[in-house]
Amino acid sequence: MKMFKKIGIFFSKIIDKLIVIPISKLILIINKKYDKPSKRFENWLSQSNTLLFISLIIAIFTFIVIDQKILTFSESSAEVLDIQQVKVLYDEDNYVVEGIPESVDITLIGNKADLYIAKQSPTNEVVIDLWGLKPGTHKVDIKYDQLSSGIKYSINPSVATVVIYEKVSSTKTLSIDLLNQDSLDQKYIIDEMKSDTDSVVIKGASYKVDKVATVKALVDVKTLPKFELGEKINVPATLRAYDEEGNVVDVEISPAKVNVELSITSPSKEVPIQVIPTGNVIYNMGISNFIINDNKNTSVTIYGTSDVLSTIEYIPVYINVEGLSEDTQFKVDLEKPAGVKYMSLNNVTVDVKLSSDISNVEIPDVSISTINLGSNYGVTPIDIDSVPVKLKGVSDIVKDITASDINVYVDLKGLGVGTHEVDIIVTGNDPRVEYLSSILKMKVKIYQK
Repeated sequence: MKMFKKIGIFFSKIIDKLIVIPISKLILIINKKYDKPSKRFENWLSQSNTLLFISLIIAIFTFIVIDQKILTFSESSAEVLDIQQVKVLYDEDNYVVEGIPESVDITLIGNKADLYIAKQSPTNEVVIDLWGLKPGTHKVDIKYDQLSSGIKYSINPSVATVVIYEKVSSTKTLSIDLLNQDSLDQKYIIDEMKSDTDSVVIKGASYKVDKVATVKALVDVKTLPKFELGEKINVPATLRAYDEEGNVVDVEISPAKVNVELSITSPSKEVPIQVIPTGNVIYNMGISNFIINDNKNTSVTIYGTSDVLSTIEYIPVYINVEGLSEDTQFKVDLEKPAGVKYMSLNNVTVDVKLSSDISNVEIPDVSISTINLGSNYGVTPIDIDSVPVKLKGVSDIVKDITASDINVYVDLKGLGVGTHEVDIIVTGNDPRVEYLSSILKMKVKIYQK
């Protein structure tokens, strides 16, 4: 009984100190703000039970609020932690593991107070422990260490089927490839590319290592730093392994990145535009002239690699003049030769001029040459080794043409040892003139050297 009395005195002191005294002071302050407080209000406050009842009401209200909070936090609830990364423990130097889920979902179950604390704390690791397991297929548990004993958890998935392989390695020659080349100015060329290593080591399961056909250092043109033409720059490149069909093979590559030294240049060459007519104009007319762009811009500047530019002597413009009987203007799009990245002109206007002052001339005994004969073969003509060539064109043009301006040849491409009948082909230096061999075919004998 004495114990309960002491407890009552203890709580009475706490209530007086924390509730009654502060409320009394508050009421006193309010009372002083009024110049003439009500006598009845003053008498009511002076009663001994008034402050006790007010304090009791506030205490009950406070208890209800706190109790509701306690009930709320004590209620059982669940929280889902989505997409948690999985950490795998194994001997990475000697083994490769497949079948590990990229992420898991964790459901935490417990009262809201514990869940709140758990969510504010750093997320613990989700772990698959493979130490001690040998190569083969294994079913292993996925574990999550939750520090709070008041929380239960479940993992989805909770079990993983993994395959452990022995790690093998192989050395591969490294090549360089460019990404997003179209983002570079068409006038520019990337050349002299060289990586700081010529070979790399690939590691992984033997079945994947065996698939690798090539390893490439990938240089993204979009990430090139500022440069000056001809200046050497260093660019970091990521490495990728590919199979024979160009599919990426997931293997470890060492080193993972390399630096590629390269330079950017702008090789160019100015070449003439050459009109090449196809077909023949009307029988009593001849082509006297081709006028390109009113004799302005009769050449074009082309851009590409030096090797490509060295093989191009002119840009051909093909015009169909079959049956043409009067002066005609053609607008023609220029076709970019293979390997050319940019041309200063995309189209031209060609005026074809005709004349009725034509002549037919024959050039006798024009020698016949051969092309495309295999290096292991020789050839001898059987029936003829020269032909007369007929010319038709404007008189002032054909009168100056000689045998040296005419090319007569036979194409022996694909022919082997034996006797063959082949077509005789005639071309000339002046495209305004029509060239025709008086003999259309000949026989040759091909022999092994």
